[in-house]
Amino acid sequence: MAGMAAEPAVMTGWFGRWRRARAVERQAIADAMWMRVVSRFSFLRMLPAEDQRRLRELTALFLDRKPVSGAGGLELTREMQLIIAAQACLLVLNLDLDLYDDWVEVIVYPDEFVADHEYMDEDGVMHRVRAPLSGEAWEHGPVILSWRDAEEADGGDGYNVVLHEFAHKIDMRNGAANGFPPLHADMDRKVWADTFSAAYADFQQRLDRREETLIDEYAAEDPAEFFAVLSESFFERPDALFAMYPAVYDQLKAFYRQDPLKRMQA
Repeated sequence: MAGMAAEPAVMTGWFGRWRRARAVERQAIADAMWMRVVSRFSFLRMLPAEDQRRLRELTALFLDRKPVSGAGGLELTREMQLIIAAQACLLVLNLDLDLYDDWVEVIVYPDEFVADHEYMDEDGVMHRVRAPLSGEAWEHGPVILSWRDAEEADGGDGYNVVLHEFAHKIDMRNGAANGFPPLHADMDRKVWADTFSAAYADFQQRLDRREETLIDEYAAEDPAEFFAVLSESFFERPDALFAMYPAVYDQLKAFYRQDPLKRMQA
């Protein structure tokens, strides 16, 4: 009986590997096109060869699971899809692609898009707001991006709408985005909360004093935006983030299981 009990696990492992290989085959990425995508971004060029190989496979798997579609008249090319998918997969390179399994699609507009939002204030009055956005992530819903903003990634200022919105998606794995994603078992929830709370309060004080910072002021909007913006900085400007908030950098390093600063210094 013991031998029989082990057999389904072996078959499941084999079947899972077969399905994965088939998905990568269906979404095969041409060498020349992949090299163009990698060479476009410094934070991808810095990845060791083995990490680039794994990222390429994850990118193919992502595109096999998620349609990345143009809207508002935008016709997405295969390379544009790869640019978005590769950055989304960078966040989960050492985690699990299943972090993205509770939603369906990515929608890309040519430029900023107008979103309608309703909210109730503390007096119980309902408000409706129409605002132009460069990106948006819905809980259990799509990721929506502006291609013009996506093209501005790696501009030296840490701004990256793709990393930002997909960081929100990871944050939403345990409920509404609040800057407290599902931590690993070996991470301390209190240390995370204390570290981010102290940095968030300090960042707001810096803005009040009108200090210049390489971290986008939008990080002061709320804790969810603070996490998403600092995730952008973690991958795009790890040197600036570490110089400003080394304890936050260490928490993100433990969470994403990556060390972009070490890659940059190498």
